[in-house]
Amino acid sequence: MELMELLKTRRTYRRFDQTKKIPDEAVDDIVRAQQYASCGNNRQPLHYIVVRDEVLVEEIFKITKWAASLPAKQGQPKDGEHPTMFIAVLEDNALKNAVTGVDAGLAISNMTLAAWNHGVGSCIIANVNKDELRKILDIGDEYTVNCVVAFGYPTHKSIIKEADSGEKLSYYINEDGDYVVPRKKIEDTVVFR
Repeated sequence: MELMELLKTRRTYRRFDQTKKIPDEAVDDIVRAQQYASCGNNRQPLHYIVVRDEVLVEEIFKITKWAASLPAKQGQPKDGEHPTMFIAVLEDNALKNAVTGVDAGLAISNMTLAAWNHGVGSCIIANVNKDELRKILDIGDEYTVNCVVAFGYPTHKSIIKEADSGEKLSYYINEDGDYVVPRKKIEDTVVFR
């Protein structure tokens, strides 16, 4: 896929075809993509747990909250729409610093772009019960949980709509069941000097 189209169409997806598993080749690219991300002082403070086991995926799904801008019945994936893979993003407490959050953002962006290049959608979820996640994945105290990223083959579209100045920016679901994501116009966010 051409880069700008990949960037434009790699959106957040929240409903997946739960019967369609992510092939090893795509998972390998997703994992490799984080290795290529820039990071502050090249400290490489992040670690990842890739969860593909169906039972563990469902346990993690139960401790996540989705789509804060929507009513729960609209935002939370229903049975048959759950992701088929999660990646837990962890910060090594001995290596993290003031820009570790930026490092995580860059790595997650690389992983979700690599996934979308295979047609695999994703959703970055900070609203996860981190204490429960520690128990489920046996995460030691030497790590801080940053977030989890859900992956799967989307069953809906996620469309960018250019927002007018002052327009509400919350995403919503249109009459076709697709997510619409208002984005500010370039001239409302960028100044050239």
